[in-house]
Amino acid sequence: MVPRSALRVLIAAVVLTVCHPVGATSASMSPPLPPIRVAVLAYRGGDHANAVWEPTIRYLAGRFPDRGAEMVPLDLPGMEEAVQGRTVDFVLTNTGNYVELEARHGIARIATLQSSRTGTSGASVGSALIVRADRADIRDLADLKGRTVLASDPDAFGGFQVAWGEMVKAGIDPYRDLKELRFSGFPLDRIAFAVRDGDSDVGVLRACLLEELAAEGRIDPGRFRVLAPKAPPGFGCSVSTDLYPDWPLARLASTPETLAKAVAVALFQMPANDPAAAAGGYAGWTVPLDYQPVHALFRSLRIGPYRYLRELSLVDIAREHWQWLAVAALALLWWAIHSLRVEHLIKVRTAELHAANRGLRHEMAERRRAEEVARERQKDMDHIARLSILGEMASNLAHELNQPLGAISNYARGCTRRLEAGTGDPAQLAGATRAIAEQAERAGQIIARIRNFVRKRAPQPEPMDVNDGVHAAVALCEGQARTDSAAITLSLAGDLPPVLADRVQIEQVILNLVKNALDAMADTKPGGAGDAVRVVSIRTGRDREGRVEVAVADRGHGLAADAKARLFEPFFTTKPGGMGLGLSICRTIVEAHGGHLWASDNPGGGTVMRFVLPATTEEHRDDR
Repeated sequence: MVPRSALRVLIAAVVLTVCHPVGATSASMSPPLPPIRVAVLAYRGGDHANAVWEPTIRYLAGRFPDRGAEMVPLDLPGMEEAVQGRTVDFVLTNTGNYVELEARHGIARIATLQSSRTGTSGASVGSALIVRADRADIRDLADLKGRTVLASDPDAFGGFQVAWGEMVKAGIDPYRDLKELRFSGFPLDRIAFAVRDGDSDVGVLRACLLEELAAEGRIDPGRFRVLAPKAPPGFGCSVSTDLYPDWPLARLASTPETLAKAVAVALFQMPANDPAAAAGGYAGWTVPLDYQPVHALFRSLRIGPYRYLRELSLVDIAREHWQWLAVAALALLWWAIHSLRVEHLIKVRTAELHAANRGLRHEMAERRRAEEVARERQKDMDHIARLSILGEMASNLAHELNQPLGAISNYARGCTRRLEAGTGDPAQLAGATRAIAEQAERAGQIIARIRNFVRKRAPQPEPMDVNDGVHAAVALCEGQARTDSAAITLSLAGDLPPVLADRVQIEQVILNLVKNALDAMADTKPGGAGDAVRVVSIRTGRDREGRVEVAVADRGHGLAADAKARLFEPFFTTKPGGMGLGLSICRTIVEAHGGHLWASDNPGGGTVMRFVLPATTEEHRDDR
């Protein structure tokens, strides 16, 4: 067997020979190449897909600077449409969807994702059937009869089809033996919430999603239990089924072979510690694995490329049992009647499935429209949150403006008195007018900062220095700090790379965290000279993964355990007059930028709020 490293070197040599033949020059007169388009299955929604897979697409763009790369997040119907219309070059999708697209449209896998949780077999895709931990009446798969089961989509591989196969092994037909089989669509997160809230008895999740939701702090893992758990060697997640190969990256039949080879080589050469692999939660890419177990599953369920096995005809039965026809004339009549009945039932069931699919597509379209409305409302909530912050700081901002305005008034009165007394020295009057101009500019800068902060506009991501955002936010809340007899200390790293972010939104996050820190110390007694108890410390730096980190620490009373668990829930607040939207909006903004926001205890007393943002690569900045 050829070692994997030698195989990668051989492939790289072939691609380099094809892409850069001897005598070729880089100064070609050919038109610019279009970007490499990669369709990605967004099984947890577009935002999650962007956060997980956008770094991988940026990695490919960096390896192909002459054309770049772009991601197209799609659901299952959108994936089918994109492949059929050939609007993309590659697809990154779940295992089951790949097998169907391979059979219908001839796509071919060029690499297989190597998950960081892969077991010793190399497989890492399965299903976890979850119930609430307090449901003592559901202990095994046999207890699913007469229950309500919620999955994501009939065509979702880890989200339904793998669990379907396991139910069949246990003697359960999900379309006949359950009280109700429902499909929620993407994202899969809502399935865990439905089980937690009692809206469904059992939920089908893609393997490791339960652990991901727990790590994100969105669920309490102690409230769930996995049915019929298995322990595949080397696999680190709870699972109820066998494991199958992970997601493949496949090329369309229309994608040039030289481009496919070059992309495969680029992925094989990705280091295991690359930021793209860290964001995607995988350890790299490997040569395409054997997907025959998936074909065996689909064949047993008669789905995907094997749907035709559901339709039985008299000709097929006669061809299979011709040797018995001579001695089974009466049996032939019985089989004919039976076949007609089965065919009728299949047609009825197929019609019902088509009707259900049409209803699901309509429902998914309505949900997409609802998500658009929700995004617009989120923008409005961001704007309202900024206005709320400034409303609470109104008196301090008024004090900030009164200082330059009072100085302007005093200088103007002084000039007037000198002119009326006839003692006005031109040099003194010039100095006074310059001071008036300086104070007017100061007032104008304060007003400009406020206007830029509250202006309602669409997000405008651009490379920015996080330290500039810290200074801008601190400038808006210095007045409140002085009023509260508090100090704001800065410890800003000078070698930070820029981040790709909307400047106003990042300033909103920092300002909200600083204001919360000041409010948390409102009941703290101010210290004497040299002993400032009310101190807000702001620090910037880089974490172990190279991301830019911002930490805002206070010396207040800290957070109780129950408050810390619900800190980022909408409308939850520890302030008597708070709306409970600030931290929820802050986390939404940070996660939309591919980062993460969390809280921890301050060793010196109080709370530390931290968030990280991915650094902008040199290639991305050059493209802009």
